[in-house]
Amino acid sequence: MYKAKMKLTTQQQDIMDGKDGETKAKMMECLVRYGDIFDADRLVPLTHKEGHLVTSFGIKMLTPIYPMMDQLIKAGLKAEEGFTADPRPMDFENVKASPLEKLVFEKFMYSEQEKYEEQLRKVGLVNKDAFSCTCYLKEVGNTPKKGDILSWAESSAVVYANSVLGARCNRNSGIIELFGTILGYAPDFGFLTDEGRKAKWKVIVKTTKLPEAQILGSAIGMKALQDVPYVIGLDKWLKDLPDDDTISYLKDFGAATASNGAVGLYHIDKITPEAKELGESLINSDAKEYVIDDAEIERVYRSYPIMWKNPKKKAYQCFIGCPHLTFKQLNDWTENMVKSLKESGKKKLVIRTVFTTSPQVAEEFKATTKYIEFINTGAHLSSICPLMYADNPLCGARRLMTNSNKLRTYTFSRYYKDADVLKLITGKENF
Repeated sequence: MYKAKMKLTTQQQDIMDGKDGETKAKMMECLVRYGDIFDADRLVPLTHKEGHLVTSFGIKMLTPIYPMMDQLIKAGLKAEEGFTADPRPMDFENVKASPLEKLVFEKFMYSEQEKYEEQLRKVGLVNKDAFSCTCYLKEVGNTPKKGDILSWAESSAVVYANSVLGARCNRNSGIIELFGTILGYAPDFGFLTDEGRKAKWKVIVKTTKLPEAQILGSAIGMKALQDVPYVIGLDKWLKDLPDDDTISYLKDFGAATASNGAVGLYHIDKITPEAKELGESLINSDAKEYVIDDAEIERVYRSYPIMWKNPKKKAYQCFIGCPHLTFKQLNDWTENMVKSLKESGKKKLVIRTVFTTSPQVAEEFKATTKYIEFINTGAHLSSICPLMYADNPLCGARRLMTNSNKLRTYTFSRYYKDADVLKLITGKENF
């Protein structure tokens, strides 16, 4: 029997001793061992009990997960307040895939998807449309409050919850997040502690205009790696939260820091909750300094490799929305596409372009007149995970373009700035 290094309450020790059954005991032991590795001195109760799972896809290779889920179901274990999950991997109606690509998806890659979703429902998936990487947006509703303790894993959701909402969550691994959600505890270390939320990097932005969120986040992620950055200078352009444009910017910025590095928390001077409250006292006395000007932004952008076999050929497909787009972003992209198509003399987009958003935002957007304009451009709306689509070796080998640094990092997709994406998909510029 495992002897915990941390101090457990009587109730926690009873669970690990098997008084609530063998399956729950194993879950508790996993959570305790996880905390012990990082020198946590205790388990603390979750105050936001709705979880979020990173493992949303029924990939065939994840063979240990499916019998484990059956064990949870057999033991009657379920998340008390449910959980949301990352996006689904397939949407053949809106995302282009050849018959061979569909076969690979359905028979070889995500052959367990239907079965796995049924398992997820039985252990607490909140509803059939609870699949989005932006679970924290108001339309989806899994929105923690400042100071809340969570058990999540999706990197872009964790960094948003920690930074923009001021909640407290470590970058947990897949399944550990589920164990924590069901048990109602999280090991007390890292971002759950005041000390763990201090900044080890002071980043000073000296650009002449608001930098592209995805490139700025990429630059900081590659420099800070897993450390906490405190960013000074963005308040010249960003409005106070909860401004829609600020939310969109910080969502994309954070996702880039988390994927191009391993940032789980950032502070934006005068903008994010803890920075507004505590200011530069959040910066450690021995923090390193990183100055970002126009030249540095351009250097980082030019450093991205182009993985296409023929860089001069036209893109096969474009993905916009990794992480999933906000309602405001969908409206803005629609307005910009309509204007750009008019200027280029085109009626439809010249590249098949898929915009991804949560099912809830998609439903709200479809109820507006703006959606008619969106459809008339030839654009497609989906709630897929573009990364999981591009993970298919056949799809991923195609010339995919994107404005997402996360998608660029994990796939062969080619990154373009927003303005360049707009010109290329509307035919104002050629490859």
